[in-house]
Order: sequence, then structure tokens, then C-alpha cells
Amino acid sequence: MRANHFLIGAGLLVAGVMLVDPALAQALPAAPPAAPPVDNGGALTRAMGQISGDGRSLSLSLQILVLMSLLTVLPSLILMMTSFTRIIIVLSLLRQALGLQQTPPNQVLVGLALFLSLFVMRPAIDQINGMAFDPYGKGQISIEEAVGRSGKVLHGFMVKQTRETDLKLFANLAEAPPFRTAADVPFSILLPAFVTSELKTAFQIGFMIFLPFLIIDLVVASTLMALGMMMLSPTIISMPFKLLLFVLVDGWALTMGSLASSFAT
Repeated sequence: MRANHFLIGAGLLVAGVMLVDPALAQALPAAPPAAPPVDNGGALTRAMGQISGDGRSLSLSLQILVLMSLLTVLPSLILMMTSFTRIIIVLSLLRQALGLQQTPPNQVLVGLALFLSLFVMRPAIDQINGMAFDPYGKGQISIEEAVGRSGKVLHGFMVKQTRETDLKLFANLAEAPPFRTAADVPFSILLPAFVTSELKTAFQIGFMIFLPFLIIDLVVASTLMALGMMMLSPTIISMPFKLLLFVLVDGWALTMGSLASSFAT
């Protein structure tokens, strides 16, 4: 049930972004004036008719086109607008700092990042479930209001994780007027600012992770050079010490806990 709520909430998030921000909403195809309305009584048809903006349902072919387009960009949009970006970058840098090429494999890293992202985004998902999904399922609100509420929840999460300097940068590039409150920032400015801020935070965390392992590499390389073993690769000798240090300090728990706490506001 949680998984169904998350998938439906994710769809509402993407639709909310497209409807809340007029610049992104223009990407949706408009209903042709000569096309006859199609109403099969399903929720998808009514939703597409409301998204078209003129009160008429889109034709079946356009409905399929819009649905397939959303399914194509849905994973990338959801991943870039959540905590996944920061988490997967930090985990990848950790693997490189340990000197391991394919251990853990990419599938394991992506799985860890997804589960940790679900843990971090659980408050937002619960808000979307309570404010948008449940009322819409009971017929209390329309699809437009449901996606609008979902977009506001995601907007609030991204604003809290975005640096003010990054927001000012993209606002100046867009020549946007000053915003009175954080809620007035449009998605067209907030999205690139949020991604930029996440990348910066991820590399800062990765730098702190690299430091202790870099010291081990320097010590091992200096020792081998002093012993005249210049033909022996320092990586082969330093890797067991890195793994030993990582296990002794319970590195995975520290890394996952630090990543989760870095999103606390």
C-alpha cells in the first residue's frame, strides 16, 4: 500500500510541477479545436480533459501521447527533485575513496540511494497522501487541486534544501523581480537552483569522506618509497587498511546517518 501511495504521489508531484509553473505547463500539447471529446468515464480521461485547460477531454491518441511522455520523463524528474541526487553522488564518491572499482556494484548503490531517498522523503510523501491523494480518491477535490497541493509540498522541500545564493543566481539570470516569500519562487528558477545546491552539498560531503582515506594513501606511499619498493602499487597495500578503518568506525552507518541528517531542516 505504501508503494502504491508513493507511485501515485510521484505522479501527482510531476503533474503539480507542470501545472503550478506556467513555463513548464506550456510543454503539454493543447487539445485540437476540431477533435471530438472522448469520455469513457475513467479518471485518466477526466484528468486529461482538465489538464487541457478548456474543459474538454483530449482525444484518445493525445491522451496516450501525454501519458507516454510523462512516463518517459517521470523517473528523471522525480529523482532530480528529491534527495536522490545528493545521496547517489556521495555513495559513488565513497566507493572511489575506498579504491573499489565495482564494489558495491551500481545496482546496490542505486538501491541504497532509492531506499534512503524514500526514508528522507517520507514526510513529504505522507503530506501528499493526506492533502492530495486521499481527498482526490474520495472525490472531495479535483485533479487540478490535488496536483497543486502536491506541487506545493515538493516546492517547500526544495526551497528548504536550496541555498539562497543559488536562488539569487538563477533569479538574476532569468531577470526575475524580487520574491517576497519563498513560496513565490517559480519552479523554473527553483529547479536548477535546487540541483546546483544539491551538487555542491554532495561534493562537500564527498571531500570530507575522502580526507581520511587520502591520508592512508599518503602514509602507505611514503612507507613504500622509504623501503625502496617503488615498483609495488600503493593501492594494493592501502586498500586493506582502508577497509579495516571503514569497518572499525562503522562507516556505512555513519555515512547513511549523516546523509539522512543532512536533509533535516
